[in-house]
Amino acid sequence: MSAKSPCAGCRNTDPKSFAIPFTMAFQPIIDVSAGDIWGYEALVRGMGGQSAAEVLAEVTDQNRYAFDQACRVTAIELAGKHMPSASTAILSVNFLPNAVYEPRACIRATLEAAARSDFAPHRLMFEFTENEAILESGHIARIVETYRAMGFTTALDDFGAGYAGLTRLALLQTDLIKLDMELVHDIDKSLPKRAIVSGVLAICKALDITVLAEGAETEAEVRTLHEAGVDLFQGYYFARPKLEAFEDWGVVAARAA
Repeated sequence: MSAKSPCAGCRNTDPKSFAIPFTMAFQPIIDVSAGDIWGYEALVRGMGGQSAAEVLAEVTDQNRYAFDQACRVTAIELAGKHMPSASTAILSVNFLPNAVYEPRACIRATLEAAARSDFAPHRLMFEFTENEAILESGHIARIVETYRAMGFTTALDDFGAGYAGLTRLALLQTDLIKLDMELVHDIDKSLPKRAIVSGVLAICKALDITVLAEGAETEAEVRTLHEAGVDLFQGYYFARPKLEAFEDWGVVAARAA
């Protein structure tokens, strides 16, 4: 590695060592057709009750590599400790593509954490959150290709917002996209939103990409999207994120009916 490699800083994966010490909350992802929990998303939270936005505001160019590694390791270790032992659900972890120096090098701490926690790596899904442009056009494509070859699931978060749009989808195809909550909110009352989502679903069917609707808050939103062809849902309608805990399916089963 060169002197500029961030690998040395990534050795610190202690979430308590950052400006705002953090942990993870977990929110279930529901497959309404199967009537089961498909997975859980790990969502960063401050140990003092700070929001994800407050924690992420403290991420800098100097600590982003270490922060990314610490988020992955913390999510996996908590999943190994608290996720129901019989569960085969996917664990979804968010990260910024610009925080990945080199895909295979940056995955080492993740694999080590999975081994320590007895968590099968094939149950990991990596969500690419794009709050900033990717500086190298081929960078995220290399990450997707590498992670898929290693057996991970990949997802593009907030599809339809910011940089996560059709142009990005044309450059790469993840296994799954998550519809931005602004498209989901009140979709039952909006013809333009229904038309847009219908088009996205047709594109994803052609590309063999699964669609997940995040931010679902009402029965009408879920019904409208499910009738359009969406099976996977995440949002307050089913369950709110739980700090260092995993919602039992029995609590949300009635909502998926």
